[in-house]
Amino acid sequence: MIQKEKIKDYFCDNWKDVVDKMKEGLMLVDVQGNILYVNRALEDLLHYSREELLGQPCDILECDNCFGHDVVDKERRCSLFRKGDVSDLHCSFKQKNGTRVEVLKNATVLTDKSGVTVAGVETLTDLTAVIDKEKEICDLRRELNRGNSFHGLIGNSSTMQQVYELIKSAALSNAPIIIYGESGTGKELVASAIHKLSRRAKSPFIKVNCAALNENILESELFGHTKGAFTGADRDRTGRFEAANKGSIFLDEIGDLPLSMQTKLLRVLQEQEVERVGDHQPISIDVRVISATNKNLNTLMLEHKFREDLFYRIGVIPITIPPLRNHPEDIPLLVKTFIDNANLKIEKDITTIRKDALDLLVDYHWPGNIRELINVIEYTFVICPEDEITPKHLPQQFQKDNQPAGHFGTPQISTSQNRREQLLQAIKAANGNKSEAARILGISRVTLWKHLKKHNITIDKSAY
Repeated sequence: MIQKEKIKDYFCDNWKDVVDKMKEGLMLVDVQGNILYVNRALEDLLHYSREELLGQPCDILECDNCFGHDVVDKERRCSLFRKGDVSDLHCSFKQKNGTRVEVLKNATVLTDKSGVTVAGVETLTDLTAVIDKEKEICDLRRELNRGNSFHGLIGNSSTMQQVYELIKSAALSNAPIIIYGESGTGKELVASAIHKLSRRAKSPFIKVNCAALNENILESELFGHTKGAFTGADRDRTGRFEAANKGSIFLDEIGDLPLSMQTKLLRVLQEQEVERVGDHQPISIDVRVISATNKNLNTLMLEHKFREDLFYRIGVIPITIPPLRNHPEDIPLLVKTFIDNANLKIEKDITTIRKDALDLLVDYHWPGNIRELINVIEYTFVICPEDEITPKHLPQQFQKDNQPAGHFGTPQISTSQNRREQLLQAIKAANGNKSEAARILGISRVTLWKHLKKHNITIDKSAY
């Protein structure tokens, strides 16, 4: 107790020395916004001396996200005292030489013992190093991908070059496009590339995952609703088609669209207009539709699960993305790119992958395609303590005793019971976290959701 009293007395007697040793800039202002005190860190940050700032209005620093000022009884008052505390406000201040510095501002109001407001205190944290690092990472990432990618798609094989040419040709048209491909092949990247290369590039690109949205809210998400249309509709809502007007809409996993919604979507595509749920007033739209699926729509039509007239409406230009196992010659380039990107993100210095480890990746069948390859590289970055990836750093399915039976979705694992057991084991290992379970299995979260639904598995998070 005596020690605490000594510390308290020291702080009361030497608070200026304590504040001057802070790394963050600190500024004390009165209720009119005049500067009463600044610490040494703020002097260093803004290149003003203390004498140049004391007594000056804080406007001299030209904060671009200032609290502003009110006039109360003909007196100018800083609005901080009306707003109260402010946390983590990103803004910039003008330095003495006229340049600006990015900071994170926190502020609070000080009162005396009787509760009367007497001053405000602001702390400024310099963000220059953080922003410079982010810019460096973005520049490096752009540089890394510039020569090896086509709008985010990576691969120099003749197989991928044919895909790029088809994308460029399709982008010039305004006809609906459907993208076929297994999960993890990059269908969303293809859709984005088509939009960016089209005449609609400056207009919205709206994405919808048809498998992830609940059937009960899907119509509202796609077409919007009016206030009071159903319980919980407390305001008008713009649908995704309206939001995509003059641009493109990407309907991912369209093979999972319920038949009832297929009928409504067909009408929208035919009439080029939508009606919000709860309203009968048609709204004209001009939207290019890009669809994608990992399913065989011809099979779904034979099973009466997909409308034939909708199939011909959305599939004017088909584009098929090859699975990774069909162009293994691109794997070395993909691995190098993902290693470079992981180095930037995780700030490690893994420079190479040993040939025998790369050979294992090239020979693998990749049921999860490029998404699975990204997961594998991220896994090696956790395991590898050195500057070179070797076979021992690869996941279990690449070890000699486990190839390739340990991986979800491989041909060796064919029975429904085996699949269910793998799902349950992965969920248990991930403590009920779906994203982690999907990563363990080497599949996407959407694909995991489909398998859980198929095998009637419900995750009870309270059990983990």
